[in-house]
Formats: sequence, structure tokens, C-alpha cells
Amino acid sequence: MPTIEEDLRKLDSLQAHLFAHRHATTSIMFAGETCDPEEAASPRAEALATLEEEVHELLCCEKTGQVLDRLGQAAAAGELDETRTAQVRVLARERSERVDVPADVQAGFAKLCCEAQNVWTRAKGANDWASFAPYLDQMVSSMRTIAKLRAPEADPYDTWLDAYERGTSRAFYNRFFAEVKNCVVPLVAAIRERGWQPSRGCIEGTFDHDTQMELARDLLRVEGLRASALTLSETEHPFTDSVCSRHAYIATHVYEDDVISNVYSMLHEGGHAMYEQNIDPAYDRTILNGGVSSGVHESQSRFFENYVGRSEAFAPVLLDTLRRHFPGRFDGVSARDLYLATNRAEPGLVRTEADELTYPLHIIIRYEIEQLLFDGKATAADVPALWNERYRSYLGLEVPSDTLGCLQDVHWSCGDMGYFPTYALGGAYGAQLLDAMRASGVDFEGVCVSGDLEPIRAWLRERVWRHGRTIDPIPLIEAACGGPIDASHYTRYLTEKFSAIYNL
Repeated sequence: MPTIEEDLRKLDSLQAHLFAHRHATTSIMFAGETCDPEEAASPRAEALATLEEEVHELLCCEKTGQVLDRLGQAAAAGELDETRTAQVRVLARERSERVDVPADVQAGFAKLCCEAQNVWTRAKGANDWASFAPYLDQMVSSMRTIAKLRAPEADPYDTWLDAYERGTSRAFYNRFFAEVKNCVVPLVAAIRERGWQPSRGCIEGTFDHDTQMELARDLLRVEGLRASALTLSETEHPFTDSVCSRHAYIATHVYEDDVISNVYSMLHEGGHAMYEQNIDPAYDRTILNGGVSSGVHESQSRFFENYVGRSEAFAPVLLDTLRRHFPGRFDGVSARDLYLATNRAEPGLVRTEADELTYPLHIIIRYEIEQLLFDGKATAADVPALWNERYRSYLGLEVPSDTLGCLQDVHWSCGDMGYFPTYALGGAYGAQLLDAMRASGVDFEGVCVSGDLEPIRAWLRERVWRHGRTIDPIPLIEAACGGPIDASHYTRYLTEKFSAIYNL
């Protein structure tokens, strides 16, 4: 029988190999999204499939199972410290989610995602849903198969919802979205009835691409990111990834006719990257590195995008930053003008450009369609009509093209079905974290006005970021906030903010 020390050495070797595979996969996927030529898609898919097969073998082989079983017993007996116990728990859980999924099925799914993503990129540019639709049907079928292999008795969509945010399900989100809808729908209606909108004139015009990229780097500096641990590039759909606390990736998209899109894209992606850069470095090259869940990750990105970036207190800092990069363009613009312009609540077609108030309605639409697909009540061919009908019903908009409709998001091509609800949940987590931050004595508005966000970062670093994957998402947020998850923090925030802006 191996000693505990021998098993821990095997555990470290396993984690080192998993880190190497993660590093390779992340780097390959980032290149695929940002700089690879079109013909590279097929060999990239083959490489990713092979890496996925090797990860499956590393985690699911009998020897790994034996090591984790022995160390699990040692942990239960109190013979491992807190970090080792967490490593064993997380690895054992990841193994249990994979062990009943054959390696070829898992590799086939990785290959499908890579191919589908390439097709989606072309389809979006050509407004060609028909070319992408077969891949979406394959994606749903593959994800249902994997879910049933993982948890034969569970609802397949619930399995994926829980994978992105442990502890959630349709029942959880149905309650959450009902509360959000009861707040947002009447507010949107009241604003429409009010018949007034803030002017966006101060942020309109053409803004040079290269200068916007300089602005992007400056915004990341203001947020607090370490440039020496960051790769910044461009892509069709902005995203953030990471391999450890010393290397995060951000890809943005610049529109020369919409500088504010880049501003909030960077603040959002910067929030993701700050989470990754501030995880305890001791967890680098271990299974505990990385954000614990999609919802917690989105709570950080949306915290800096909205709670900081769209606050009236931060508006003077943002205005000064814009003036530095575009001299003369913002002369005569007040911080109040900028605040109102960037908080205009008006239904739009594109989720990533949506205002803070209507944003959850975009998420609800995707959540409802995903359920129909997983339940077999719709196929990919039905999606454009389902999408367009809901945008008409929920947001009062006619969708002019699939490019601006059901092809706008990359997620379904990546196999990220079940992810969308975490965007709205992350917004709610953020509101509750903000209330807890204020209650603990942080002068949130004063910090935002100063432009030195370190007190905010320090609070989040201590309570959220540094823990990595050691604590599951809902217990993590509840511990940080000192109470159970409660959507009323979010609905109260939205009601107070937009009632004040629109004098409702």
C-alpha cells in the first residue's frame, strides 16, 4: 500500500500534466479566435481532440481513481491539510463527471466545438443561419448524450446548468428569473411611457481604431490589471481566458463608430482577468487555479463593467480617460452627461451592447430557447422564428437579420449551452457583493471618484478572488456577503438606479 506522501507525489504529477494540457488547449483556442488562418480550423480541431483524449485518460484511468480514493479516505480521516483536501475533492468530482463518458465521445465533442465555431464565424458574417443549423443540432445531441452518461437519472439541461454553476437547476433559475422579470418588465414599460431618453450625442462619432486600442490598455490599467501578465488581442466576439495567475488573455472587438462599446467590453473582460490574476499563486499548476464558476466569473466582470464603470461616481474618471485619448472630442461634456449617455435604458437587438436594465431580458430569451432545444420541442431550424418572436414580445423589436439575431453569440458554437443564465445570475451576485462591501465600511463612491480602485480590489481579493476553486460558488458568495443568495439586492439596485435616472 503506497504511503500518503507517495500518493501526494502522484497527485502533484497528475496536476502538473493537467496544467500542461490546459495551457496548450487555451493557447491553441486563443490563437484560433484571434490570429489563425481559416484553413487552420481542421488541424486545430484534430489537435484539441487529441488533447481532450489525453486529459480523459489522465483523469479516468484506474490508477488515478485508486490514488484519489486513498487520498479521499485520508482527507476524511483528517490526515490532509485544507489545500490538499480541496485538490482531492475537486479532482474526484471532475473524474466522476468524465469517467462514464467514453474518451472518443469527449474527443468528438471537442472536435465538433472547434469545427462549429469556425462555421459560426463565417455564418455570422454571411447572415447564413442554414449553414450553422446542422452544427447546433449536433451540439444539442452530443450534449444530451454526455449529460445522460454523466447523470442518467437527471434532466440533461439541469446537468449542464449545474456544470456551469454548481447548485443550480431549472427550478433555481425559474424562481430567479421570475423575480427579475417582475422588476425589469414594469421598469422598461414605465420608461417607455415616460417618453424621454438621455442624449447619446456626447459619445457618438468616429473614433480611430488604434487609439481605441490604446484606450483599452489604459482602462485595464485603471482597473488594476498587470500588463506583464496579460495578452491583449482582437476577435469577433470579446472573451477572456487564463492559464494561471501569471497569464490571462483578453480579446476585444473595436468598432470605430462606437467607442463606448470598447470601453465597457474592456471593463467587463478586465473584471474576468482580474479575478484570474488575483487567485492565490500557490494554486498555479494545480486543479484549484481558475475561477470557481461562470456565475462568479460574471459577477466580477459585470461588477467592473456596471457597478463601477456605469456608476455616476466613476463617470469623472472615465471622462478624463476618454479626454486623454481623444483630445478635444469631449470638451464641453460633463460627467453627468457621460453618466446619462452610458446608462440610457432602451431595448436593442444585441446582447453585448444592451443596457444594464434590459440585459436580463436577452438572457431569458436564450434560456427559454435552450430549454426547447434540449427538450426536443424545437430544432435548430426553428430557432430564428423563436428568437424573433421573443424579441418582438419581450423587447418590442423586429429582428432584421440572423446576424443581429440568433447568430450574434459565439456560445452555442462552443458547446456553452447552460452558460447564458450565469450572466444574469452574476449581475445579481454583484449587487449583493456591492451591498456587503458598503456594509463592511468600504466607501464605494469615494473610491470610484478617486480613480484608485485598490480598496475595492482588496475587498474582492480577500473574499472572492484568492480562493480560486477551493470553495463552491454559492457558499463562496454567501460567505462573502454574510447571508444567503437573495435577488432582491439586484432588483432593488435596478429599481433605485433607473427610477432616479428617469424620474419615475
